[in-house]
Parts: sequence; C-alpha cells; structure tokens
Amino acid sequence: MKTILTSFMLLLINLPLLAQKSATDLAQQQLDAYNHRDIEAFLLPYSDTVKVFNFPAAFLYQGIEEMRKRYSPMFEKQKDLHCTLVNRMSLGNMVIDQESVIFDKTKPPVEVFAIYKVAANKIQEVYFMRPD
Repeated sequence: MKTILTSFMLLLINLPLLAQKSATDLAQQQLDAYNHRDIEAFLLPYSDTVKVFNFPAAFLYQGIEEMRKRYSPMFEKQKDLHCTLVNRMSLGNMVIDQESVIFDKTKPPVEVFAIYKVAANKIQEVYFMRPD
C-alpha cells in the first residue's frame, strides 16, 4: 500500500511535467494540422502573441488572430496545400524544419526553412527562410 501511495504522489508531483509538450511535439502538431487544413488545430500550439518573421529579423506580423486571418483563406482555397517535412533538427526550445510546400500541384513545391522558438509550452516566434 505504501508503494502505491508513493507512486501516486510522485505522479501527482510530476503531472505538470507530463502535460508539457516538447518543442518538437509542438512543431509536429502544427504541421499535422496544416496538412489537414484545420485552422483551430493549427493555431493551438501557438502563443496568443506569436511573432512571425522572415529570417533573420524582418518582422511580418504578431498575434494569433492575425495568423488566423492569413492562414484561414489559404486553408479554404488551396486544396492542393501540403507540407512535406524534409528534415528536422531541434536543440532545446528551438526546432528547425526543412519543408517542401505544395500550394498548387501544377507548380513546383516551395522549399523553406521554418524555425520555431518555444517557451511556456507554446510557439512564441517563427522565422521563415526561403532561398533567394
């Protein structure tokens, strides 16, 4: 009985840690939702105050509602939309995804890097890098 009680107490103490998602988990969650064109699931891993940049520091926009305005029409209109993860690297709270994105099957995919910076269990910043 003492062992069961001790195990239960350890579980309760560590419950907040178990609920935490890694930076990689959050990057994958938003990628999966992107490919399903599910705007609500796509926005879930992002902070309400997410900042989006073109790498290295060209500010594009801020906030989940602005992100919703930009992605909702794309999810609704571009039926060929699909992002393939080519490569992923992670280090602590940072994830770098190499992606190949199809917007229209009749056109070549767009190759990009997306860098996700995570804090407080949410994606706080995103940096997009495209070839010149």
